[in-house]
Amino acid sequence: MEQHFTYDFEAVTHIVADALGQPGHRTFFLQARQGRRVASLIVEKQQVAALAASVLQLLDELELQHPELEPAVSPKQLPRLEEPIDPAFRVGQLGLGYDEDQDLMVLVAQALPTEPTDEDDEEGGVVMEDDLPRARFFATRTQMRALSEKALKSVESGRPECPLCGRPIDPAGHFCPRTNGHAYPLAF
Repeated sequence: MEQHFTYDFEAVTHIVADALGQPGHRTFFLQARQGRRVASLIVEKQQVAALAASVLQLLDELELQHPELEPAVSPKQLPRLEEPIDPAFRVGQLGLGYDEDQDLMVLVAQALPTEPTDEDDEEGGVVMEDDLPRARFFATRTQMRALSEKALKSVESGRPECPLCGRPIDPAGHFCPRTNGHAYPLAF
């Protein structure tokens, strides 16, 4: 069964995973461009971190499995989000693959299923997984390395984590449950 893709970019000219906003109030996006078409998708911080790690792991595997291929070079400039951003959907699942024939990495994103509305209940319609919006982006290994490097920097630029409990520390401070109320709130 062939899948339908809401966005199907055969060779992206731009791809990035980054965030907008202040730490603690940021929104993360996955954005790709092919010619004049742009797809901006909302992703979670953890999805961005996992994607960046997976891309680097796949690149390492590709260099071992296909030593005859030109290695992906480090990009001179990291990509940035292009504004205005009009998100198409919130990502529920990400998949990563490699098209050996074209020497392109493939990133597939599927929308997060939404809760049925009252209108859906009245009509008896429920959004099936096959009906969810999807995006597929083909990118070079260099583009994906740049995406990964930018994504890691974006994730790391957030709020610092508490060394005791691992929760984020706000600029105003942090009450750590591990101190059991016997220490002053931590602030960085």
